[in-house]
Amino acid sequence: MLRGISRKTIPRDIFTGIIIALVSIPISMGYAQIAGLPAVYGLYGSVFPILVFALCSGSPQFIFGVDAAPAALVGAFLAAHGIAAGSAEAMAVVPALTLAVGMFLLLFSLLRAGRLAVYISVPVMGGFISGICMTIILMQIPKLLGGGGGTGELPELLHHIIKVCRTEFHPVSLAVGGSALILLLLGKKLMPKLPMAVFIMAGGALLGKTGFAARYGIRMLDAVTPGLPAFAFPQVRAELLSDVLTSGLMIAAVIMAETLLASNSYANKNGYKLKENREILTYGLCNLAACLTGCCPVNGSVSRTAMGEQYGGKSQVMSLTASAAMLLMLLFCTGFIGYLPVPVLTAIVISALLGAVEFDLAHRLFRQDKQELLIFLGAFFGVLLFGTVPGVVIGVMLSFLSLILRTANPKRSFLGVIPGHDGFHSLERNTTAQPLRHVILYRFASNLYFANVHLFLGDLEQAVQEDTRCIVVDSGAICSMDITAADRIEAFRKKMNAQGITLYFASHIGALNDRFRALGLAGWVENGYVRRTIPAALKNAGYEPPYETEADTARKAAGAGGAARLEFEWAFGSNAEAEMEHYTAALLQNIDADSAPEEQLSGILRARGMWRDVSDSDQEELLTHLQLHIRELAEKLHMEESAVEEAIEARRMKLALRLTRNNPAEAEAVRLYHQHSEALLREQEPQLYESLMRYRADALAHLTQKHPEYAEMIRAFYAAPDADDEVRSEN
Repeated sequence: MLRGISRKTIPRDIFTGIIIALVSIPISMGYAQIAGLPAVYGLYGSVFPILVFALCSGSPQFIFGVDAAPAALVGAFLAAHGIAAGSAEAMAVVPALTLAVGMFLLLFSLLRAGRLAVYISVPVMGGFISGICMTIILMQIPKLLGGGGGTGELPELLHHIIKVCRTEFHPVSLAVGGSALILLLLGKKLMPKLPMAVFIMAGGALLGKTGFAARYGIRMLDAVTPGLPAFAFPQVRAELLSDVLTSGLMIAAVIMAETLLASNSYANKNGYKLKENREILTYGLCNLAACLTGCCPVNGSVSRTAMGEQYGGKSQVMSLTASAAMLLMLLFCTGFIGYLPVPVLTAIVISALLGAVEFDLAHRLFRQDKQELLIFLGAFFGVLLFGTVPGVVIGVMLSFLSLILRTANPKRSFLGVIPGHDGFHSLERNTTAQPLRHVILYRFASNLYFANVHLFLGDLEQAVQEDTRCIVVDSGAICSMDITAADRIEAFRKKMNAQGITLYFASHIGALNDRFRALGLAGWVENGYVRRTIPAALKNAGYEPPYETEADTARKAAGAGGAARLEFEWAFGSNAEAEMEHYTAALLQNIDADSAPEEQLSGILRARGMWRDVSDSDQEELLTHLQLHIRELAEKLHMEESAVEEAIEARRMKLALRLTRNNPAEAEAVRLYHQHSEALLREQEPQLYESLMRYRADALAHLTQKHPEYAEMIRAFYAAPDADDEVRSEN
């Protein structure tokens, strides 16, 4: 509790706590009604549970209270059992549910179940919460129209809305509630720090106090007698006990998962750690406190926590203040509740629920991962169409299906070598990587089991050629294997051996060798079919560096426009060319007009920024891209184009000398790439090409005089690729 408290933060925390209490008044009352209780019980749930949380939680800034998800789940329970909201039976059953929730949370803490929360994915939880919130919104819409709240799932809710429109529609209620909702939404967008809900609530109470609401027949909340809630132990009918326990278990799981995910997110953001099982224990104690006052289950509130952060709250002094403020309000200020129009409170609830619907998450998933979006939508529509429990089940099933599909179709690639560079590189992702002669190098990025072994074997069978003598599997990402995969791979190995081809597994963790033995493949280890590294496997098969590669691969790659752009191709794959151009444009845009031109140009040519440490070949390609923008570069630097070209050529020769000395094979690949790039430029932009050739002739002549050590490098780098290329030969 003491974390974050200081003399400097206490005044702001007290102010923030008062704001949170004021905002909690209408929201908590609305959620209490959703849970089937009179509105005042939302205020009861905002006193002692919040106080317990402030005293016991390790989170300095998280806010607890009556919230959307538990209230919706309780409301769904009442609707499923035909218990009328606000009835005596509802007021008996709801605290019994809260008691069950509190006991299950204590059990979760005892069993250290906090780690289970990580198995609920963000799309499942987001779809589930969004589905619940949308269900409640549809339940509340009839109240805006002048009728009573709906129950059931989407078909029943839509039918009820249509029925209210036909039989109970009240234009003035819609005008008041609709106006309040519009003002709340505009306030969130235009003045997010302003607690608009408090002003809307005050305005609604004013409508009731002046008699406007009564004059036009707008429904009002029931008046509340000042005072504290009576403490009582919940009672429940024996025939409902089993259903109460089942729903209590589900609600407890939702509270645990949702609050842990949110509170850990704030902890990571603000640089502190939470003890998860202690937090779950706190959630349980908070719900036990809520049940003794007859309230519905309570939960962590993301919206009120965000508001606390927005106003600069740093410690649980916020919650202590909010609890004290709510206590004072219950003792002395409940008279205004009887003046609140139902459509106004409904608008506040709908606005809060719209904030809890994960629109941003859905949009992010749409842009980033369509498969995860389907999981989100499955949970969302599952809740809307079939109810809360089926919605969770659908979301979890889709998550496991997604997991199976991902592991059944893992990333895999064939590998080769890049002349002059260590290691083995993807042939797909590196344009100058060359496959080894007579050898298949293959990487499989998943465990091997019955659902994906056919892909593994299919790839290898298609890759085998008449001259293949060795297959080496980079098994660094393979940690386990099931019996189906083991049997099929062993059959494949024997088939390959019959054709004179040896199969190796290399670079995996030692535990995989134990798995081989457990699956009856001890001979793989004993006979050397598994090796600690890929070079060891190749050496065992009779291949040692420098490895012989497929003929003409380097020249073909250069002819296709590829270069040894190791960093960019590693980072961006097939988008490397476009990203290099974007990076070049960013360099040009960030030129500081106040700095000396020579200093600016020197910084650009050193490939400053996030890629300043990339390979020499990447920097060479950057120079080629900069040349395409030579006019823009000269204008921004206030230099002659010929001077810019001379600086580029000086940098190019420096890189070429270093490459030739350290890595001749890469230097040749860079030279071939450069020739190909200029051939394309001559074809596509002949005027720019001619200008560059003129500037280069002068630049190279001047460089030869100024730096004689570059003379031989210039002749070698600009040697013509064939005899009839007169322009290149001349330069």
